[in-house]
Amino acid sequence: MRTFPSSAITQPRRAFASALVTLLASTVLPSQAVAAEKAPPIETRATTVTVLSFNLWHDKGDWPKRRAMIVAEIARLKPDVIALQEVLQRDGLRNQAKDLAAALGYRAHFVSVDPADAARRYGNAILTRKRSETLEMRKLEPLDDYRTAAHARLRAGVPRTRIDIYATHLHNDQGGGAIRARQVSSLLDFIDANAQGAYVIVAGDFNSDADSPELQALAARYRDAYGNAHPDASGNIAAHTTLNPAYLPAQRIDHVFYDPVGFELVEARVVLNQNHDGVWPSDHFGVLVKLRTRPRIVSLPASPN
Repeated sequence: MRTFPSSAITQPRRAFASALVTLLASTVLPSQAVAAEKAPPIETRATTVTVLSFNLWHDKGDWPKRRAMIVAEIARLKPDVIALQEVLQRDGLRNQAKDLAAALGYRAHFVSVDPADAARRYGNAILTRKRSETLEMRKLEPLDDYRTAAHARLRAGVPRTRIDIYATHLHNDQGGGAIRARQVSSLLDFIDANAQGAYVIVAGDFNSDADSPELQALAARYRDAYGNAHPDASGNIAAHTTLNPAYLPAQRIDHVFYDPVGFELVEARVVLNQNHDGVWPSDHFGVLVKLRTRPRIVSLPASPN
């Protein structure tokens, strides 16, 4: 009887097993790829988002009375998102963004270049009704100007719809256009770093007209909501100012910019612009903007078998 070495027997078996694996891969893997390809795309439904941008004027004037006015008006307006500038916390003064959020039932995302454990902190904030998926901040260049941008990503409650909100406050010197331009560039870099197909809104105190040279890069990508809603605004500054004439010369420097590909504008108006017994909410007025998302076709991953 002839015998064969064990290796001569196992080699054909291994070859057969390898061929079987290859055959299974050729039948199973393509079917999974086909399933993924056949995953039906869906269209996101249009949804509205209302954004308020407001410079708090930190604790100047009669803050307790101003606070009561601000809380009452925001409760009436019911914005989905609030971008706040000149937010302060110090000894004897609770963080103003967190204080307003607690009074109104919002969540606060406060950002500052001041250390987290400092007694006095000054910066910007985003207040939202719902929990945010993402909360971030960026120190804007040049870093010695101590300016920041806050970012919050919201899920709008419809399939695959995410809205990126940015809040900022740019350099304030009248002759500081070059600094503001650099800050805008830094802000756009921040936006690009987060880009994931989300809808984008940028709000804040820009210390400059919406069509100024220093905001040109921002305006090239996004639309000035108030300016689009009121084409005559530049010709009648007194009627459209966001600086309170009781304290400052009329000028429209508080803006909400939006991505025109992702949104259509519903309305934009000036708010928080009334005094009570000589007390004003701030030395700025607020800007309230309502936007509606444009539906998009998005693909969902295939369901596992």
